[in-house]
Amino acid sequence: MMLRKMVLWLCVAFNQSAMAACNDRPAPAVNWSGCDKSGQDFSSLDMHGAIFTRANLQGANFTGAKLNNVDLDSANISQAKFTKAIMMDARMVSVIAMQTDFTDANLENASFSRAKLMKANFTRARLIASKFYESNAESALFTSAVLNGSRFESAILKRANFDKAEAERAKFIKSIFESASLQQSRLIRCEFDKADLTNANFTSADLSKSSFREANINGAIFDQAILSDASWVDYKRCRADAVGGCR
Repeated sequence: MMLRKMVLWLCVAFNQSAMAACNDRPAPAVNWSGCDKSGQDFSSLDMHGAIFTRANLQGANFTGAKLNNVDLDSANISQAKFTKAIMMDARMVSVIAMQTDFTDANLENASFSRAKLMKANFTRARLIASKFYESNAESALFTSAVLNGSRFESAILKRANFDKAEAERAKFIKSIFESASLQQSRLIRCEFDKADLTNANFTSADLSKSSFREANINGAIFDQAILSDASWVDYKRCRADAVGGCR
């Protein structure tokens, strides 16, 4: 009997503690793990180090918020706004972020591994050293984004837009770029080895010293693309003056 009362008391205490956490005011290091904060406005707030794992933040507004080192693993942030948010070192592993707006956000060293990012907007976002391993960013916008040193191994990037993006030394090994647009982008020393580049558009892109070994380039467009010293699909080294094709 005593044991049953103790177990009941612990359950009540745990539930009260969980409710209290979800009712905590937004602040640095707040723990809202598993909480429902969908549609709420947190714009311009300082919430660095906050824990949002498995939380429902669908449609929430974090415009201009300070979110360095936040943990959003497995959270639902679809259609949320992170415009101009500061999110350096943010963890977003397995996050659901469909149609989420990261325009002009600082996401240096953020982790989006295995995330669902379909139609997400990263226009002009700072994504240096960010990780997108096995993420699905189909039809996402990376227009004019800074992606130097980022990693997209085995990512799905069908119909994604990387026009005018800067991605020096980025890794796209085994990624799927089917019908993606990378026009006028700066992709120096990038790795596209074994990637599917079917119908991808690299018009006027700078691909100097990049690697395309064993990549599928069927239907890919390289009009006016700079391929100086690039490693081609057959391991051949392109000439220093190669433009529009590997010669």
